[in-house]
Amino acid sequence: MIDEFLAYNKQFVTEKAYEPYVTTKYPDKKVAIVSCMDTRLTQLLMASLGIKNGDVKMIKNAGGIIQSPFDSTIRSLLVGVYELGVKEIMIIGHTDCGAQHLDPDEMIRLMLERGVSQEHIDMMKYCGIDFRSWLNGFNNSEEAVRKSVEIVAKHPLMPKDIIVRGFIIDSYTGKLSEVIC
Repeated sequence: MIDEFLAYNKQFVTEKAYEPYVTTKYPDKKVAIVSCMDTRLTQLLMASLGIKNGDVKMIKNAGGIIQSPFDSTIRSLLVGVYELGVKEIMIIGHTDCGAQHLDPDEMIRLMLERGVSQEHIDMMKYCGIDFRSWLNGFNNSEEAVRKSVEIVAKHPLMPKDIIVRGFIIDSYTGKLSEVIC
């Protein structure tokens, strides 16, 4: 499949099909959005908000959540704020999220099935990682969004004038509902 992507890319560049997407690294709308990597949201999220290429900084991960004040999502948001002019942040969870009920024991079982050794899994706790917690999902999308908004809004390195709000998007219709934090 990757080779098919590469063949398409060669044609894309040759035909200069990239020209409609040319923009700068600075978000035109001065907004960063944290959302899930769910394939249903790839185009739906942008379409449902009227966003086009270059409007926002889009940060995606499993569940669209922030797990800790020092994860890579927070780092990306800080870069967005201090280097790229972001003034508002939207945390957008979604309905029927696959990360919602992740079971760390099932993930570990699947890792072992795919050839990861128990020794490597055990090594995680010796590295100071609460592996089961790190792999865990969440029980309630709204609560996960609330927690993520709180982590961003109260982060000691985040300027107090940054607006941080949370939402749930319906992964079928695109309807956005604000999560009261």
